[in-house]
Amino acid sequence: MNIGILGGTFDPIHMGHLVLAEEARIYLGLSEVLFVPAGQPRFKLSHDVTPVVHRQEMVERAISSNPYFKICTLEIEQEGPSYTVDTLMALKEQRGKEVNLFFILGYDTLTTLPLWKEPQRLVQLCRLVVAPRSGTDVDLGFLEMALSGVEDNIVQIHMPLLEISSSNIRRRVTKGASIRYLVPDTVSEYIAGHNLYTSKEVLNI
Repeated sequence: MNIGILGGTFDPIHMGHLVLAEEARIYLGLSEVLFVPAGQPRFKLSHDVTPVVHRQEMVERAISSNPYFKICTLEIEQEGPSYTVDTLMALKEQRGKEVNLFFILGYDTLTTLPLWKEPQRLVQLCRLVVAPRSGTDVDLGFLEMALSGVEDNIVQIHMPLLEISSSNIRRRVTKGASIRYLVPDTVSEYIAGHNLYTSKEVLNI
């Protein structure tokens, strides 16, 4: 079984996440794609992150119409910062050693991989599915020097270049601008219904 994994803060989840997951699913013939919201994102400890109850609900609403998309709550059920390598090992234990894991990420995230917890172990646990992002170029040779074997473990996929980011969506909500077509309608309604991202402090996140 081939399973895709798309982790993130999802604050909020947006169309770019969904398009990336669907492109990976089709290109790789994935049985399902797991959306894994981070409970306490390691690299955002100094930032205000929306409570996970809201982020989880937005993910569930966003993926509800796609039968191949599932939510995985491993990281939000644990205390402290969440680490991808721990999540991958837990999924291997749950699904069995015969499962093939495909970790989906953008080029911008790929550049930070050597800074992650046990990156060499992470590369051994999964294939890295990478989508290009405007303005980001990765020196794969340099990355290979930092993580032996990573270059051969990367699968590149192509998808529409959607210039959408969660941080920009939060800023637009704060300013009262429309986020229609940037997030699913169900997510937009949830944000409005719970007054998320209305604080001026969001502009600094």
